[in-house]
Amino acid sequence: MQEQRNERQGRYRPKVPKQLPRRIPDEKFNEIFAELKSNRDRALLAFWVSTGARSEELLSSLHRDADPGQQLIGVIRKGSREHQQLPASADAFVWLRLYQEEARRAGVPFGRKDYLWWTLRRPWRPLNYPAARAMFNRANELVGANWTLHDLRHTAAYRMAQDPAISLTDVQWVLGHAKLTTTQIYLSPSRDEVIENVIAHHARQARKLAESAPPPPGPGYNPASLDILFGRS
Repeated sequence: MQEQRNERQGRYRPKVPKQLPRRIPDEKFNEIFAELKSNRDRALLAFWVSTGARSEELLSSLHRDADPGQQLIGVIRKGSREHQQLPASADAFVWLRLYQEEARRAGVPFGRKDYLWWTLRRPWRPLNYPAARAMFNRANELVGANWTLHDLRHTAAYRMAQDPAISLTDVQWVLGHAKLTTTQIYLSPSRDEVIENVIAHHARQARKLAESAPPPPGPGYNPASLDILFGRS
């Protein structure tokens, strides 16, 4: 029965702080990658972490979308449903080639208009998102982690955004963001990175002070006596 007050925020509706996107550290990604059992899974992770494509977008690719010569792979964007070619790492195409050779020998459909990613067992079916997520979760369990497929997109975005040779607008185009402010969140360092950088700064300052020459003694002081006094001789 209290009188209504003009408040900017409800008393029992606190503002939830924004969380930074999770990215997988390089050493953790290497651990997960080492636990993968097939070249198909290795190729998928290599493409996800190098293109920044969403999981569903990469799974929509066809055989004709892979262009190893130009190091490009085509995907259907989630929002606009437009076809877009994304640059990928050379390692991703190496793993893709190994997977394609195995799949072709096993009898997987290999037409230009067929899907690029298939199940590993008969009957052959295009790989869908739940199956890809289950594969990634199994690798997570082996290393005791809880990363998600979308964290691979965040990891790719952070890697590109932290490279001074790549402009933020290039990262925005690759990720398919409509606004540049959405891409700017990947410029924010994590707590662990800030702590590591500041500790490294203190170590550099300590080395700088240790390497700097001591100031000369004032007039009337014998330098040899001062060396004996401070234990420098």
